[in-house]
Amino acid sequence: MSKKRRIYTKEFKKESVRLIVEEGRRISELSRELGISASLLRNWVRQSKVDKIEPFPGKGCLSPEDEELRRLRRENKRLRMEHEILKKAVAIFSEEPQ
Repeated sequence: MSKKRRIYTKEFKKESVRLIVEEGRRISELSRELGISASLLRNWVRQSKVDKIEPFPGKGCLSPEDEELRRLRRENKRLRMEHEILKKAVAIFSEEPQ
């Protein structure tokens, strides 16, 4: 039987990180108190340091950079398809009529 995955709110994550960063609590101590793994807390602290603006965007939410990257990839794919269609059209229209 599989173990159900626990989901933590953004506020819970921010408060946990605040306790570690601002109040100087030890990760091992806080992990025992909260009943979560120390590696999970370390990941949250690392993520909050990397992305100061919005460290925990939530499920389905992307950072502005990731959203732009997704948009550009979609646009690139569309342009490649258009380019292939135009190449085929040129090949068809440049053939000698029989």
